Order: sequence, then C-alpha cells, then structure tokens
Amino acid sequence: MGFSQTSHSDFHSNTTRTISITSGKGGVGKTSIVVNLAKILNKRGYRVLILDGDLGMANVDIMLNVRSKKNIYDVISGGVGIHEILVEVSEGLTLIPGGSGLYDLQNLTVFERQFLLDQVSSLGERYDYMLIDTSPGIDNNVLYLNAAAQEICVVVNPDPSSFADSYSLIKVLNQRCRENRFSIICNQVRDDQEGVKLFGKLNDVVQKFLYVSLEYKGAIPSDLNLRQATKNQQLVSETYPQSQASLALSKLAQKFESYQSLDECKGSLQFFWEQLVGVA
Repeated sequence: MGFSQTSHSDFHSNTTRTISITSGKGGVGKTSIVVNLAKILNKRGYRVLILDGDLGMANVDIMLNVRSKKNIYDVISGGVGIHEILVEVSEGLTLIPGGSGLYDLQNLTVFERQFLLDQVSSLGERYDYMLIDTSPGIDNNVLYLNAAAQEICVVVNPDPSSFADSYSLIKVLNQRCRENRFSIICNQVRDDQEGVKLFGKLNDVVQKFLYVSLEYKGAIPSDLNLRQATKNQQLVSETYPQSQASLALSKLAQKFESYQSLDECKGSLQFFWEQLVGVA
C-alpha cells in the first residue's frame, strides 16, 4: 500500500519537524534511541529523515543495516547532488550520512554554501520529521547542530557524570546559543519512577542556576533485550517489540506525535540548514 494512501503526513502540516537527540557524554544510548524512534514513527506512516551527525561513532548505518558510500562532504567538495548521498532504508525512511563535512559547514565559501542550500531546497518539505543524531559533548559543531533544530532532546542516564555533562550542555547551549527550552529523555533507568526522579533532580539544579525550561519527555528502562539487540546490531523495537524498552520507545514516539508547542520560528528543513551554514 502506497504512502500517499496511508501516511499520517496527509493530516499534518507540510513543514518538516527537526529534532536533535543529543547528550553531554557518550555511551548513554543516544543513537539507539534515534534509530528506534525513526523506525517506529516510520511504521506509523510518517516520512522520516535521519541525519547522522555523530562523528566519533557514526554507526547509524550499521544499526539500520545499510551502507553509505558518500556523505555531506561529497556534496560540498565534489558538487555531488544531495539526492546522490541519501540512503533509502525503507519506504519513507531515509538516512543522510553526515561525515566530517557536517562539522565544517560554518567555514564554507559563499559558493559552497549556496550550492548546499540549493541542494537542500530540492528536498522540499517532503519529510514529517528529521531526527539528528549529534556527537556528544559541547564542541562548537555540536552546539550548531542543536541550535539549528526545532527541538533539542537531551539524553541523560543515572550515571553521575552523565548528569553533570547534561547540565553543562544545557548551560552552554543557553549561554552561547540563547536556547532556553529542552526536552529530557531519561535512559537506562530502572523504571519510569526513577526516570521522573532523575528528571526532577536535573530540573532542580537547572532552575537554580539557569533561566531555562525543561520538559520531561519520558524514560527508557535498562533492558537486557535492548542490550542484546544492540550487540547484534538489531533494533529492539523490531526484534523484541513487546520488551519494556520497546514499549517505552513507542510511548516516546507518541509524545513526539502529539507535541504541538513548537518553536515556530525554527520551522523548516530549509531553516535548519541555513542556520547550520551561518545564514543570518
């Protein structure tokens, strides 16, 4: 059955919603969340674009069992069309391999910048969502990716260093990029109760020192099925659909579907790329 007949996007606005999934430190399960969410949303009839922006662990393609030969760098340096680097994972689910070129976008010549933006505009707004898997940390390039997105989701787990690094990331994005709204995903927790508790703890610290708003997006429990699926380079939402982690991810996807209070001034795929290459 074709997407045009069944897609939820028929009932949605024709603007792509851009969401960054980020973290203060590595190893918190960020990429797994991105890929599983993308698959779940896609199965619900949405057209989803994944931007792999995690340089150190660029393994989105591995988890999706696809191979990318070209990336953003080839578009900038070789004049390759953006459609040539897109990897079709399945109908309505597409991957843009970022590569190192993604982190050089602030230093483009006027010609390179215009070429890239012309290429991106050819994508139109045919996707309902673009999920961005960023590198962890507070490097300038990570900040650019997050600040260009409509919604910033910070993944935090109970590890004290994850907590501290999440706070640092929120603080830097607030002070340097003037971001003041963040969604929090608590991962690798015992249950939803621990997720709420962890969020509350982070929210208390943030409210004490920063003028920002945090929203609790949900919790994903520590699940042996998730670990097993990741180890086997599989998606838990497909391999173990009834597992605790899969049910939590499904609930999270539902939150993204129903979330209406968006930053409308950051409203399109074109806007995202314009911000990324430094167009005022």
